[in-house]
Amino acid sequence: MLFNIAADIAKLTLFIVCAYALLGAFARRRRPQWTEHLTKRRLAVLGVLTLAVGGIKLIEDVVAKESGPVDEAILWFIRDHVPAALNGFFAVVTFSGSASFLVPVAVVAAVALLIARRLFEAVLVGASVIMATLIVWGMKAIVGRARPALWEAQWYWGSSFPSGHTLSTAAFGTAAALCVARLWPRAGSAAMALAVLWTGLVAVSRLVLGVHWPSDVLVAMCLGFFIPLMISVANDLRARKSGARYQ
Repeated sequence: MLFNIAADIAKLTLFIVCAYALLGAFARRRRPQWTEHLTKRRLAVLGVLTLAVGGIKLIEDVVAKESGPVDEAILWFIRDHVPAALNGFFAVVTFSGSASFLVPVAVVAAVALLIARRLFEAVLVGASVIMATLIVWGMKAIVGRARPALWEAQWYWGSSFPSGHTLSTAAFGTAAALCVARLWPRAGSAAMALAVLWTGLVAVSRLVLGVHWPSDVLVAMCLGFFIPLMISVANDLRARKSGARYQ
């Protein structure tokens, strides 16, 4: 198993490096104005590529039903080692990733940004949440993966893959952090760290409550982080091309 994991990591790393090299070659040949931006935003671009490649690999494993034994082993480990006294805490965390909480917060945030005349930031928040919702609905309908039934758990709408709570939290949290970074650059790192922590807690809460497989939340995290990062990078490239940032 360890050899297979190491081989998968090596292949994914090779794919990411090749994709970055091809993107750089394309920029130098066809879009010279992108070159400087790609260099300055190397970590962001590599992050987007890593999330895309990692998400594709995990989706492939789920569709091929190759993740079952590992998923089950992780769930049982969590069940055996997380104290039952923390179930209440994780239930609250799960609620923070629900549509009942995220949608009103996202609407308020987008309206506040529009009032502040920060058009791109408002679009970033709204588009990230909308795209996350559409992806969740579409993938649940297409994959139709059964939820875990290892122990009695609360019923939730839809199939197991991907985790809607995790994907939506990652998308909104990352979009919000990117907005903070654009408005108050010094607070950007702290905002992103909080977004990752929040998303991680929501993901773990879904496993503790026994309503998702680990691969469900891992794919959701990849896709959720990818959406706003891709929108932000695409906007910066467009602004670089036109010579004026979209505001």
